Amino acid sequence: MPPKFGTSGLRGLVTELTDTLVHDHIRAFLAACPVGGAVHVGRDLRDSSPRIAETVIAAVRGAGLRAVDCGAVPTPALAMAAMARGAAAVMVTGSHIPADRNGLKFYLPTGEIAKSDEAAILEALRSGGAPDAAEGQLETDPDCAARYVARYVDGFGPQALSGLRIGVYQHSSVARDVLVDIVEGLGATAVPIARSDRFIPVDTEAVDPETRAALAGWAEAHRLDAIISTDGDADRPMVTDAAGAMIPGDVLGPLTARLLDARMVVTPVSSNTLVEAMPGFALRRTRIGSPFVIAGMEAALEADPSARVIGYEANGGFLLGFAAQGPAGAVAPLMTRDAVLPIVAPLAAARAAGRGLAELAADLPPRFTAADRLQEVPSERSMALIESLRESAAARAEFFDTGAGESAIDETDGLRVRFGNGEIVHLRPSGNAPECRLYAEADSAERAQALLAAHLDRLGQRLAG
Repeated sequence: MPPKFGTSGLRGLVTELTDTLVHDHIRAFLAACPVGGAVHVGRDLRDSSPRIAETVIAAVRGAGLRAVDCGAVPTPALAMAAMARGAAAVMVTGSHIPADRNGLKFYLPTGEIAKSDEAAILEALRSGGAPDAAEGQLETDPDCAARYVARYVDGFGPQALSGLRIGVYQHSSVARDVLVDIVEGLGATAVPIARSDRFIPVDTEAVDPETRAALAGWAEAHRLDAIISTDGDADRPMVTDAAGAMIPGDVLGPLTARLLDARMVVTPVSSNTLVEAMPGFALRRTRIGSPFVIAGMEAALEADPSARVIGYEANGGFLLGFAAQGPAGAVAPLMTRDAVLPIVAPLAAARAAGRGLAELAADLPPRFTAADRLQEVPSERSMALIESLRESAAARAEFFDTGAGESAIDETDGLRVRFGNGEIVHLRPSGNAPECRLYAEADSAERAQALLAAHLDRLGQRLAG
């Protein structure tokens, strides 16, 4: 499959992300979008990322613009640094997908590119992109990660996590050292775990059974209050309670929104419906992907510039749309998907209440989600199956098995079916990988997992071959 834009930028096989292809896309970005005279460049820890980052920097400088090399940093840290200087940014990352793939995430001086910007980039790609010019300057920003750490330490304070033992599952996350610095800066004891020299494609929405078992083992062996981690480029969080059990991203989101005293929540249709039962929030649902969440947040802010609006996704990525007040200081808006805020805020809230994360989450309305994906499935095949289910109630009745008839369908993004017993099953082709995503929701965690397993098996039977 050739590199293409999905829900999180340009993605493709490393073998197809040639220097020429990367150069041409960067020049198209420079021609199609405002960049503020400079482009900040960051990368994750994949073996292919340094080479691609060098090509990005060369393409920027070759167009006469200043390139700022931020090195290996979390995506939200890069975005924060660039936006603070009124500059654009390009992150070299494949996020959570396997190491044989990589990609580019593009940022304007105002934040993530929109779908309309993607269209403009593709049009500029066809017309030649930005021309050569006298070589631009090269700068480095060695303090990019340190400023990102300060965002959380300043906002939550040096005692926010005092007395806690927090495991940091480091694997190959670009934030693996940043997370240790933040945990220690907030007064907790950081326990680094399982640092890897090879890239591990951690998907925070689809954590495999072996990793779940390892998390539980680490929690017990190290006497931890929680374990934290992120995906490869650190815009999606992973958090467990003291037993090593996962706290889903669409639980972390409402907990974080509550601590920050948000009033408007924007979240995709795939997120847990528990937020609908929580008092104090107005809610907007969107298609899946941060560009759609951002568009919903921007619409809310256009209608009311003082709106206390946040966004989050089922994967846990959190977007802050207003100047919030943390326990110790201000937390500035950051309209891009971030992994650290939905890690720190629930931990700080639990510690302030003298409770564990599991107890904090148990106070929320009892709705539970589970998610996984069928890999190496061409998008066309997934879409064809979903279309056949859309068109036929009989086909849906044959495919879905929840013990109750369907009560409603939602076609906002893929096919989301609600049943008479309140259970939900949602199918969606991935926007950036050859995968078909599956989400399930029920009134117990066990039932959600059972629905997921049963329908994932059915999905495999229908899409195999």
